[in-house]
Amino acid sequence: MSLSAYRTLFRATRIAFQGDERVLMEARNRIRQEFRASPKLAPTDAEFQKRMEYALSVASILRSNVVQGVPQEGKNLYKLRIHEHTERGDNDSIKAPKAGGGCGCS
Repeated sequence: MSLSAYRTLFRATRIAFQGDERVLMEARNRIRQEFRASPKLAPTDAEFQKRMEYALSVASILRSNVVQGVPQEGKNLYKLRIHEHTERGDNDSIKAPKAGGGCGCS
């Protein structure tokens, strides 16, 4: 299970940080450090399960919620690198009117 979580995290970093070698290497070094620093736990141990769930949730967030801004050459603009794994909302929650109306300002 821990090898699977390790590989899942590495795949997620490849997706999230594609084209940014510095950030990709830093993320992977951090993953290595965290896995090496963990004591040897039995798969039946509750702490082991907790750590694996955490690793998989981090991988999910990296894969679906991290978007890179890529600077456009000669412009003071950034283009977002949105990929097939990026979570896209439908904005229904912000389209619905708030109860009581108004902007909610005090």
